[in-house]
Amino acid sequence: MAHYFEIKQNKAGEYVAYFKYNSEAIFWTEGYKSKASAKNAIESILKNGPGAEVREG
Repeated sequence: MAHYFEIKQNKAGEYVAYFKYNSEAIFWTEGYKSKASAKNAIESILKNGPGAEVREG
């Protein structure tokens, strides 16, 4: 699959969820203290993202 989520630890030891397309990071979350919190962020994106409106500035 060309797109996927990946959870990695940053230099501060926090867990960050990355959304990647063709191995390139498209967006990422803030850093979380636990891997479970990063997984919850991914679940929230999957649940709430598809119906999100698009705004232009």
